Amino acid sequence: MARQQRSNNSVFSQEPEHPIVRVALYARVSTLNHQDPEMQLTELREYAGRRGWQIVEEFTDQGVSGCKESRPALNRLMADACRRRFDAILVRKIDRFGRSLKHLVNALAELAALGVAFISLRDNLDLSTPSGRLMFQIIGAMAEFERALIQERVRAGLRNARAKGRRLGRPRVIVDATQIASLRAQGRSWAQITDEIGVSKGTAQRAVVSLPKTG
Repeated sequence: MARQQRSNNSVFSQEPEHPIVRVALYARVSTLNHQDPEMQLTELREYAGRRGWQIVEEFTDQGVSGCKESRPALNRLMADACRRRFDAILVRKIDRFGRSLKHLVNALAELAALGVAFISLRDNLDLSTPSGRLMFQIIGAMAEFERALIQERVRAGLRNARAKGRRLGRPRVIVDATQIASLRAQGRSWAQITDEIGVSKGTAQRAVVSLPKTG
């Protein structure tokens, strides 16, 4: 983990290899916020125009929650970054881009390794500048600290549960193998049996196999 953190830091300590000429815009409107993404895009277009940058493409996820693991436009954006279709990604705010602190750190480290800069207007974060890369190192350290805290809380919870004699893991499922065998003998399908008993097909089949052979 420490090696990975040092690697990320070394990536962001480097000066950008190429000047920014082509940019991609990314905007997202969540399911809880019915704003038009055009408001974000207008601000991004104006900023790109003032800097003299060429807008290669505008990527928009509309009606997609920030915590979603998969966002179609964001996925295409990262794929195009791998192909170096643009020199930088421009967003209005970090929370429009990152699903979580961990995702943000990993995504920005990936972009840096690809030589693609990341700029968030409202957060004053520009990873093409030394001050922006310094800010990212702080964000990365916070993510590492958050991860360590979560791991410690999980370990403490497990130790406390064991000390109180609690059984960890999934509760055992009590299966009536005789009932299942009887239902099969009546011509019930496995789907009907699993619906009635409330267990998976595999569990039901294993229970029947475990019954002692008769005759």
